[in-house]
Amino acid sequence: MRRSLGSSGVMVRPIGLGAMPMSIEGRPDEATSIEVICAAIDAGHELIDTADAYCLDEHDVGHNERLVAKALAASSRGRQVLVATKGGVRRPGGAWVHDGRPAHIRSACEASLRALGVEAITLYQLHAPDREVPFEDTVGALADLKAEGKVEHVGLSNVDVGLIERARQVVPIVSVQNQASPYHPQGLSDGVLSYCESEGIAFIAYSPLGGWRAGRIAHEPVLQRLSLQLGATPYQVVLAWLLKASPALIAIPGASKVESALGSAGALDLSLSLTDLDEMNATFAAKISPRSPTAE
Repeated sequence: MRRSLGSSGVMVRPIGLGAMPMSIEGRPDEATSIEVICAAIDAGHELIDTADAYCLDEHDVGHNERLVAKALAASSRGRQVLVATKGGVRRPGGAWVHDGRPAHIRSACEASLRALGVEAITLYQLHAPDREVPFEDTVGALADLKAEGKVEHVGLSNVDVGLIERARQVVPIVSVQNQASPYHPQGLSDGVLSYCESEGIAFIAYSPLGGWRAGRIAHEPVLQRLSLQLGATPYQVVLAWLLKASPALIAIPGASKVESALGSAGALDLSLSLTDLDEMNATFAAKISPRSPTAE
């Protein structure tokens, strides 16, 4: 039950761990976070998504990467996990500021290498485009880092099809990380997912449970009914539904509690009927096709 990370040749289970909640405001203590990450790895997660900007402010940059590195070192299966990180966003005063200057991309990548304790980052992603910097200049910095062996594979985040195509003229792109969830169904239908599937690019769905709106999921009538019927949680039902959207889709739900990380992994065991899919699509104004396989 693995899916390809684009043309990288790397295969991972289609549900990974989004590590951001363990480093932003309201984060748990370090020991708890390491326990969560190790539990996720033990449950079978093979992809952990992080970023240098997952922190509190400019004085805390790299917090999440360092946390992930400590957890991998503490886990007997840590070496089997693919860590994807991102650069291109700064956190002055806790704000989120896009910075696509080539010099910043380079310094951010080199800082991430140190934070993760690796010689090369398996998947390095542009966190977001910077409207103040020519896109090709930003992507060119990623291409240079790949040519130097500091980055093995390049990905993009928060982009449309036009930007993906422009980036591919500069460097091979193996993944695109965009938002997609029941409360952001346009992420499944705006053309990016279908483009990724047709071009052999992995689509990494971030905030698949709705991000700050995730609490609403437990109160959705259709999800309550399906969770009882399937012996699962409403959150597992949502993840199983999203995986039906495309064999290119990999979901990275966030977690800051052990039970959340374990619950996400359990979604791979669910099988939704055509009727279930129709109900979910109608409820969330989505168009996930019943023909799509749950996993490869």
